[in-house]
Amino acid sequence: MTETELKKVLPGIPAQPGIYKYFDADKKLLYVGKAKHLRKRVSSYFTKTLQSYKTQELVRRIEHIEFTVVNSEQDAFFLENSLIKQFQPVFNIDLKDDKSYPFIVIKNEPFPRVFLTRRRIQDGSQYMGPFTSVAKVRDLIDFIRQHIPIRNCKLNLSESNIKKGKFKVCLEYHLGNCKGPCEGLQTLEDYQANLEQVKNLLKGNLSPVIRHLKEEMKQFAAELSFEKAEINRKKIEHLENYKATSTVVNPRLGDADVFSIIIHGEHAFLNYMMVQNGSIIQTENVQLQSHLGETEKEILEFAVSYIRNKFESISPEIIVPVDIELLDEQLKITLPKAGEKKKLLELSQKNVRYFFDEHQRKLSLHLVDKKKQKQQDLLLQLQKDLQLPQVPLHIECFDNSNFQGSYPVAAMVCFKNGEPSKKDYRRFNIKTVSGINDFASMKEIVFRRYKRLTDEKEPLPQLVIIDGGKGQLSSAMESIKELKLEKEMTVVGLAKNVEELFFTSDQQSLKLSYNSESLNLIRTIRDEVHRFGISFHRQKRSKGAFTTQLNGIEGIGEATIELLLKEYKSLANIRAASTEEITALIGAKKERLLRSVLEKEK
Repeated sequence: MTETELKKVLPGIPAQPGIYKYFDADKKLLYVGKAKHLRKRVSSYFTKTLQSYKTQELVRRIEHIEFTVVNSEQDAFFLENSLIKQFQPVFNIDLKDDKSYPFIVIKNEPFPRVFLTRRRIQDGSQYMGPFTSVAKVRDLIDFIRQHIPIRNCKLNLSESNIKKGKFKVCLEYHLGNCKGPCEGLQTLEDYQANLEQVKNLLKGNLSPVIRHLKEEMKQFAAELSFEKAEINRKKIEHLENYKATSTVVNPRLGDADVFSIIIHGEHAFLNYMMVQNGSIIQTENVQLQSHLGETEKEILEFAVSYIRNKFESISPEIIVPVDIELLDEQLKITLPKAGEKKKLLELSQKNVRYFFDEHQRKLSLHLVDKKKQKQQDLLLQLQKDLQLPQVPLHIECFDNSNFQGSYPVAAMVCFKNGEPSKKDYRRFNIKTVSGINDFASMKEIVFRRYKRLTDEKEPLPQLVIIDGGKGQLSSAMESIKELKLEKEMTVVGLAKNVEELFFTSDQQSLKLSYNSESLNLIRTIRDEVHRFGISFHRQKRSKGAFTTQLNGIEGIGEATIELLLKEYKSLANIRAASTEEITALIGAKKERLLRSVLEKEK
């Protein structure tokens, strides 16, 4: 991303806490980071001069930036954590598992204990958190124990054990920190009432507690008990800084898909959040176009089905701002009015508002790239015409070339986002096939190409075009099946004459409209692979004819021939070169040997 492109992007990044995602030209996620101030943090990557090599390499690869706004720095921390674990971007440090972060557990047992834990066990206990600071959690538990009498022993306080008188009260009872349920001095009902206070405190219902502490502090100050008043002041400050719940990580939420929508004219803007086990693990902004004036409800019904299918979501619950009807009657549709789900929906609505505002800003400044938009529309049309499972952002095309059975070569061109990606073009010398055998040659080069991509864990294309009919397609598919990549990409054969497309699973070919945009794109890709392959083949033939006449000269080896080939390209150019030029390149002795042979062949 250039400095000019960054200046266009930065105004649309909010000065809010959240996470940012960096993508490369192939839409591969490179890095996820958190920030208290998104705009400042993103700009810092491009303005710092003293950066490590890895940071410079990251910045060099960045082509696209996305962000998700949250309500606090703590939520940004948790969302970053979830996304890194989900996608494992190449430039991020590997994260530890969930045990790294503490929870407060209300244990599922008689007279439940309240304590800190790093392990969540499915035993019916209630977990609050996770929390970013262990020290704050311990302070909170100490605060609870000082003001709400609950036990902290590990005794099995079953009804039968208490009746048998197995236990005696400990020092905590005498200090007033426990009411002695172990000896039956406190009823279960009274203990549950104390536990409700603890739950309210952990859920963030702090107002009654803070109000009580402030009244006490005033009373202590009036009595000139300034030390006690200072203790209360610190308790109040601690509670006011404490946040009991996180919007982006809340184990009570379970699995759900969250959608919000803004409609503006013929365009609809949507935000999607995937929640699993109470954590947001995926966020996505989508823009749709309405042609028939569909209502918000109709667009949302379509978008929910489309996005859930795209992300393969199996969440049993949908959280939306308006009531919708879906074919799957097992899905629970929730329109939250309050509580944690309402907060989650508001967060989604906050993000879709930023998405919409940024689009409007670009329109007003004429920053929308019309060429890119046209290419995107073309790829969507190609996906529709060929009925592809994915938008073909990455297309590769193969072609063989030989001359009367000599110099067999092959070429592959790569198109990304509808345009040539010349750095990804590849040329192949056929290694395992003798003579003219286009089918075997195609099998070889397709295998070599995708074996290497899979070994190096590079992204695979969504669409592969084989220039040839059913025979070449079948040969290519043998390699694809051998590599077990049939479900990873769509492979089609393009007949050379009538421009019909063959699919491996179809008996009939597909003939696109002669003037269709999709066929024009396919023609462009095919013509490019022809051009690239023919130029390579000409080089091979030229080199072959050249080296044939030079290989027999005693005293001139392959390295010298290669040097001459690189410098002069042809025998005619060598003959035309002066003695001084040849001598400077290969030395006087070799120049005399070369000149004597070339003079004889005139």
